[in-house]
Amino acid sequence: MVPPSPLEDPKNAAHAWARYLRIMRWMMLATVGLVAVAIILLYKSNGMVSIHFYIATALGIGFTMLLTSALMGLVFLSSGTGHDDCIIDPLEDEDSLR
Repeated sequence: MVPPSPLEDPKNAAHAWARYLRIMRWMMLATVGLVAVAIILLYKSNGMVSIHFYIATALGIGFTMLLTSALMGLVFLSSGTGHDDCIIDPLEDEDSLR
């Protein structure tokens, strides 16, 4: 039998998702700031090269940072709520035999 996840409780789930959204808001702010600094530094070192260069740089940095923060936020959400502890490891018996 699978033990219930703490995220099945609506109160715990609401708290966890609110924390996740708070993390994502801060990471969005950090991402926008970092993209702005990167564009300024690139403009100072290279001048006006091509608008496509700056767009690609902004999208690349922005997408990478937001995807990374979203995935790490989900890891923190899963670990912080105890959702990871309710998983049954089918290989646990094999490890005790070794």
